[in-house]
Amino acid sequence: MASARPDDNGGSTALRIQLGARLRRLRRACGISREAAGWEIRGSESKISRMELGRVPFKERDVADLLALYGVGEQESSALLSLARRASAPAWWRQFGEIVPSWYLSYLGLEDAASLIRSYDTQFVPGLLQTADYARALLEREHGTATAAKIERRIELRRNRQRVLTRQDPPRFWAVLDEAVLRREIGGRDVMRAQVRALLEAAELPNVHIQISRFHRGGEVPTGFPFTILRFAEPELPDVVYVEQLTGAVYLDKPGEVERYAIAMELSCVAAEPPERTAALLGDALHEFAY
Repeated sequence: MASARPDDNGGSTALRIQLGARLRRLRRACGISREAAGWEIRGSESKISRMELGRVPFKERDVADLLALYGVGEQESSALLSLARRASAPAWWRQFGEIVPSWYLSYLGLEDAASLIRSYDTQFVPGLLQTADYARALLEREHGTATAAKIERRIELRRNRQRVLTRQDPPRFWAVLDEAVLRREIGGRDVMRAQVRALLEAAELPNVHIQISRFHRGGEVPTGFPFTILRFAEPELPDVVYVEQLTGAVYLDKPGEVERYAIAMELSCVAAEPPERTAALLGDALHEFAY
């Protein structure tokens, strides 16, 4: 299995590439040369080239001047300036570098930049949907020697991750959960009741879709291990498959490898109950944990 590890700057790099590609398309649509665009921002042709390739941080003033030059409307300009601020801001996940490995920081960057996140989970509720108590029970088991303070820091990290689903321009999140995820008691019945309620609330978000893969259709599921596929708005960024392991992670972005996981994800969706059935299935699980 081949692996590809993204730049540790992850999200800011991905966002710069997204913004640079948008600026390049806008410039070409107007028939403006890189030299003329560079003059507009008091720079050079090579500066425009580096910006359009996402190789340098963006100054908001430069982006605003280019958007004005390209005749971009107010609504699109506002969205692109917001993207510029996100691309240039220090990545929020850097502050957690003391508790998580660099290979996971890379994933956080990709997750933050993705426009579509597809997740197949066989054991636990995905991190983007976990309650604090559910996460704490998992973390105390996975990091038995960690101090309470470090456990709470990891929970804080997960809370910060979850903001991606409710921000102004959230990605679409499509999760397929094996039925075992709902039956495996993590942290006790009270914790599980709260977690199932949280899943019900998440499923009501317009950008979140949850499907449950039932036990009786297990033979139709094409894989027995969790994975995540991240897709980005810009074609310059290939889809990335993330497979977490005990001591690291594998990042796949070669078309043939990604395609196999995409097919597995599609088959998992077909084998699972449709999203319209999710609320009823979660209601059944909630009823079971009530006793």
